[in-house]
Amino acid sequence: MVQELEVKNRRLSINKKTAIIDWIDYVDPSIKYDEFFSKYLMENKPCIFKSNIIENWSCKRQWNLDGTPDFDVLDILFGDCIVPVADCNKKYYNSQSKDDMKMKDYLNYWIDYAKNNYSDSMPLLYLKDWHCPKLFPNAPMYTVPEYFASDWLNEYYIANPSLNDDYRFVYMGPKGTWTPLHADVFGSYSWSANIVGKKRWLLFPPGQEDFLKDIHGQLTYDATSKELNDYTRYKAYDKRVIKYIDVIQQEGEIIFVPSGWYHQVWNIEDTISLNHNWINSCNIMNVWHGLKKELNSVIKEVSDCKDMNNWAEHCQLILKSTYGMDYNLFFDFLTFITKQRLNMVLNKEDVISFNKYKLGFNHCIFDLHSIKLTLIDFINDMEEKSIYYLICEKQQAHKLLNKILLFLQSHDSTENLST
Repeated sequence: MVQELEVKNRRLSINKKTAIIDWIDYVDPSIKYDEFFSKYLMENKPCIFKSNIIENWSCKRQWNLDGTPDFDVLDILFGDCIVPVADCNKKYYNSQSKDDMKMKDYLNYWIDYAKNNYSDSMPLLYLKDWHCPKLFPNAPMYTVPEYFASDWLNEYYIANPSLNDDYRFVYMGPKGTWTPLHADVFGSYSWSANIVGKKRWLLFPPGQEDFLKDIHGQLTYDATSKELNDYTRYKAYDKRVIKYIDVIQQEGEIIFVPSGWYHQVWNIEDTISLNHNWINSCNIMNVWHGLKKELNSVIKEVSDCKDMNNWAEHCQLILKSTYGMDYNLFFDFLTFITKQRLNMVLNKEDVISFNKYKLGFNHCIFDLHSIKLTLIDFINDMEEKSIYYLICEKQQAHKLLNKILLFLQSHDSTENLST
């Protein structure tokens, strides 16, 4: 049976709060969708869900053997898969060195590493960013909780298999594996569920990452590094004023990481987790601002080549290769979501998410209001940069915006008459 997701608010407030959040709420899974939407998604505020949400997931029953990974089951299910593995002891630029391994070999390494009491003489390998749900679409591993089901990013990629991507991942690794300080791709939200083990999270509210940058503007690799005490290099760092959350995520708990929050994560036990990155109407403006900022950086970086032929096109190519998204992809993404929402409100065609949820009428109205605001700024930015016709040769952005405005004006007039 399909469950409806509905909200009471019909538009996002553009008056953002400036208070820095330096605590995390523990949320009972009985919370209503609309309450979570307004209190955490709209406020961009982190939280942790208590453990009973995942108890009926098949991966929890199959992959967890009395609080430890069930290596035999994982080998049977995935042993022949090629999986991405990071070496946590090898730095590659501001990330970790990555390679591919056969799952069977990775599991054998993990078992051997544990038998050797997690010896420092052995590599510290972490299987991460594995697109397991995409590779096994018919395997009933888990059910996306309703709170995270308004997921434009995976809605778009699942509906467009030719793009050959998605943002649903499995992470697994022994005690001590970790992920350096970072913010999630595109400024997206993320949720992460611990199937086995515990994680430690350091979460930095937006803006606090500025304390963790060196004199060249480079973000520190490790937020706990003693190098931060080198004032000649990290002039902004002051442990007395920087705000952050330091929290342990227990087995079975799900953590919600808001948009633009930098974080660093350690597995403090042998751990397996599921993670989604996602975008929706509450953070689409943050995502757009991040993309715009990244293009501005690209333009500044290659400004000395401005006289070359097709310079603007080259800027978009650089943006796509370094950021994973350019203006064309972003506009195609917005267009897809807009058409889905307009089909719902005009033609009563359900917007189905993860085969289990459908968006309510108010929810679609809320989405359209957020897209409208984003599109207006997107168009203004393209016009200011003189790239509008590069991205929208046939004025597609204005046409899309007009469709949204026409519907919203008609809807608002009907609403006013009925009241």
